[in-house]
Amino acid sequence: MRSFIDALFSPDMPFIRNALIAGILSAVLFGVLGSIITVRRISSLAGSISHAVLGGIGMALFFSSTNIIPGFPPMAGAMIFAILAAVIIGFVSLKAKQREDTVINAIWAIGMSIGVLFMAKTPGYTDPSSYLFGNILLISSGDIILMAVLDAVLLFLVWRFYPHIEAASFDEEFSRVRRIPTSIFFLVLLGIIAIAIVLLQTFVGIVMVIAMLTLPAGCASYSAKSLSGMMFFASILSALFSFIGLMLGWFWDVPVGSMVVVTAGVVFLSAAVISFVRRKW
Repeated sequence: MRSFIDALFSPDMPFIRNALIAGILSAVLFGVLGSIITVRRISSLAGSISHAVLGGIGMALFFSSTNIIPGFPPMAGAMIFAILAAVIIGFVSLKAKQREDTVINAIWAIGMSIGVLFMAKTPGYTDPSSYLFGNILLISSGDIILMAVLDAVLLFLVWRFYPHIEAASFDEEFSRVRRIPTSIFFLVLLGIIAIAIVLLQTFVGIVMVIAMLTLPAGCASYSAKSLSGMMFFASILSALFSFIGLMLGWFWDVPVGSMVVVTAGVVFLSAAVISFVRRKW
C-alpha cells in the first residue's frame, strides 16, 4: 500500500495520477449512464455501439498509415462509427421495433469485423488488444479534459431534465401520455452513450466498457430506492472499483482495466448472492 501511495504522489510517475483522475471522472459516466441503461434495459444497445467502435478505429488506422487521410486519429474514426451506430439503432428502435434485435446484433458483428479487416490490411503490425481491453496508464491529459467536459454536460442535463428522464425510464407509455418527448430523450441518450463509449474505451477497452456501464449500477440497484440514488451509489462504487483495480494492477503487474472489471464483477456477484440468501432466509 505504501509503495502505491508513494508512486501516486511521485513527480516521476504522472501517469499513475492521470489514471486515478480518469478513473474518478469516468465513474460519473459509468454511474449515471449505467443507471439509466440498467433501468431502461438497453444494455444490448450500448454493447452494440461499443463493439461497432472497433470498425472506426481500424478504418482510421488504415487511412492514416496508407496516407489516404494523413494523421487520421483513431478516436475520430471511433466517434464516426459510434454516432452512426447510435443513429441506426435509434431509428430502428423507434420505427421498426420488431427488427431491433436483428439490427443490434448485425451492427455488433459488422462493426467488429470491419475493424479486423482494416487492421489486417494496415501496413505494419496493429495489435487490436490495446483497443479491445484498453490501458488507463496511457491516458492523456487531453482525454481527461474531454471526460471532465462530458461529465459536466451529462450532470447538467440530468439536473435539468431529471423528472423527464425518470418518467421515461420507468414508464415510457405514461410519459408519452404526459407529452414528454421520449423519442428525443432516447436519441440524445444514445448520442451521449456513443460519445462516452469512445472516451471510456481508453479506460477499460471496447470489450469491457459495457461491463462497467452495468456492474456498478447493478450493485447499486440492490440498495438504491430511486434513480437518483442509484446514480449516486453507482458513481461512488465505480470510483471505488477504479481505485482498487488500479492499486491491485500496480501490485500484481496486471492490466488495470481488466482488474477494475474483475473487482466490479466480484462485488456484483457477491451482492447478488447475499440478496438471494436474504430473500430465501
